[in-house]
Amino acid sequence: MAPLPAGVRFITSFSRDQWYRAFIFVLTFLLYASFHLSRKPISIVKGELHRHCATLSEGDLRFGSQTQRAGDTPRQPPPGNKTDCSWAPFDQDNYQQLLGALDYSFLCAYAVGMYFSGIIGERLPIRYYLTFGMLASGAFTALFGFGYFYNIHSFGFYVVTQVVNGLVQTTGWPSVVTCLSNWFGKGRRGLIMGVWNSHTSVGNILGSLIAGYWVSTCWGLSFVVPGAIVAAMGIVCFLFLIEHPRDVACSSSLVAHPRGQENGAHRFRLQKPLFADKGKPLDPEMQCLLLPEGKHPVPQNHIVLLPADGGAGVAAISFTGALKIPGVVEFSLCLLFAKLVSYTFLFWLPLYITSVDHLDARQAGELSTLFDVGGIFGGILAGVISDRLEKRASTCGLMLLLAAPTLYMFSTISRMGLEATTAMLLLSGALVSGPYALITTAVSADLGTHKSLKGNSHALATVTAIIDGTGSVGAALGPLLAGLLSPSGWNNVFYMLMVADACALLFLIRLIHKELSCPGSATGDQVLSKEH
Repeated sequence: MAPLPAGVRFITSFSRDQWYRAFIFVLTFLLYASFHLSRKPISIVKGELHRHCATLSEGDLRFGSQTQRAGDTPRQPPPGNKTDCSWAPFDQDNYQQLLGALDYSFLCAYAVGMYFSGIIGERLPIRYYLTFGMLASGAFTALFGFGYFYNIHSFGFYVVTQVVNGLVQTTGWPSVVTCLSNWFGKGRRGLIMGVWNSHTSVGNILGSLIAGYWVSTCWGLSFVVPGAIVAAMGIVCFLFLIEHPRDVACSSSLVAHPRGQENGAHRFRLQKPLFADKGKPLDPEMQCLLLPEGKHPVPQNHIVLLPADGGAGVAAISFTGALKIPGVVEFSLCLLFAKLVSYTFLFWLPLYITSVDHLDARQAGELSTLFDVGGIFGGILAGVISDRLEKRASTCGLMLLLAAPTLYMFSTISRMGLEATTAMLLLSGALVSGPYALITTAVSADLGTHKSLKGNSHALATVTAIIDGTGSVGAALGPLLAGLLSPSGWNNVFYMLMVADACALLFLIRLIHKELSCPGSATGDQVLSKEH
């Protein structure tokens, strides 16, 4: 009998469960990458919505770039204006405020909608909810681009499009995080989710490249093409997404609780109290971080017991109950300021590069992707460090502490040329995106699957929505403040970002102190809760 080929032996070395988990990992990665792909065009197109033909030509000559491809027709200046090639209504002197208002419209709607999205999403099948959100997001992303083809110059049209798009995009994050957490347990969660969270940067990079390809010739396609991609991924989601391992008879990654007590038609899983006799904690990690003062678990009147089938059809944890999970409030407020910094870069970095390095919109968009490349490494590094140390707050705090002076260096060194800008983009991307990535993934999953919740996966959607929703408030404020401050000089924008980083660190001080003062926190989940 001939031996099996090496490739076949490799394939068969993985179990059925492992193949399903790998499939869900890749699928959810692509689904959320497409969301971010559709958010990036607005930052790329800003330089095209307001530009000066004379300035653009000088920049092209300086760098020897070829912005017009064969067969392209350059936009002609409006009558009576020999230099202005802008798109009304962004051709006025207050164009920075108008562009900032577009960002604020999207992000404010996203922040408000996120609080409701988790509540709604946990009461609907994830696959249907996410499919609807992706189809709707694709439609409204493309609708913004239709303004170019139908020659629409109404500021209200673009604002309404951004608001609705922000609302429907809130379906994405709670859904994909809940689905991924259903399939992957807490072991090496920081590394797994650090790698997985690179979908944010991958989506931003692809969005920049796609939007940049058409920005100088037909900026409407910079929105229509990403919109079509999101909608297509929504169809893929409907056809292939598996919400839970039990749906395909796979073993769950969560700790099994085979025994229970009868209570009517359901069998409920019961756990011993979180603390044994003489006040000795059973789980040092919960004492040091997730339980304040090591004494107060989540009140039982806020917890919903799950039936033995894994929790299907069970009412979710209350909103106030989720807020009472120790660490949720601190990490939410930290994320508010961390996301403020990250999204200011997301929406304004290409325009800053255009202003400082005198590049056209396409070149600036391509160069800005280096920030996201740095973000990929930053997210993975944060996950690896936090897994090894089992200190999530301390890992975030260290990166935030290093990020503030790095931002000051960025504002100074980036004016020295393209080489300096490239180096600072990579370093800043790693330090800015690291804490943001860790909090929105591993930390949210840790808090949303806290042991006192008794495996209630429905709580995960609520906790994720609270943390990311609060962070999205900062995401809305950052670009708005950047639009208000940038006319007075870009240095003021960077000062604002440094203050935001300091505030993010401030909200983690208590948790960092508890982690560092507890020698047993490194043992994490070695001690598991027992059942009656």
